[in-house]
Amino acid sequence: MAGILCLLINLYLLIIFARIIASWVVQYSPPAPGSAYAQIVNGLTAVTEPVLAPVRGVLPPVRLGGAGLDLSPIAVIIVGTLLARAIC
Repeated sequence: MAGILCLLINLYLLIIFARIIASWVVQYSPPAPGSAYAQIVNGLTAVTEPVLAPVRGVLPPVRLGGAGLDLSPIAVIIVGTLLARAIC
């Protein structure tokens, strides 16, 4: 049971990492609506947002000039990694 839970946590952390990379790419090359890439980005957002949104409410973005740095994925990755290490 612990092995399956560890696998699921690590898979979710990879999905969060994929969303981080996709968010960088979307800033420079927005996907065409309805394209396969847009569907992937929307899927990553749908899967990760239920966990990231509450963390974002507690940990607001850090202002860097005119932009904001969202620290919620980093916080979730740190907590998820610690949880996975404790379980596995």
